[in-house]
Amino acid sequence: MNNIKITNITDVDSFFKTVDKCKGEIQLITSEGDKLNLRSKLCQYVSLTKIFSDAKIDEITIAVAEPSDVELLLQYLITR
Repeated sequence: MNNIKITNITDVDSFFKTVDKCKGEIQLITSEGDKLNLRSKLCQYVSLTKIFSDAKIDEITIAVAEPSDVELLLQYLITR
């Protein structure tokens, strides 16, 4: 798994649409070290309502299993 730190996500819907396109496992790593499966709609909902309550993500760390998904997420970060 490759860990990626992402900052300043203001369009959360666009971020989750990119995550939905990924083929492998994508995990959100919380500040407590918990891991949430971001491919799960339930975990996306929980993260939106609890962790990112202001509809903006200041900083998160995600673990990405597939190299092609790393490329997809990096492309998202470049074009946002």
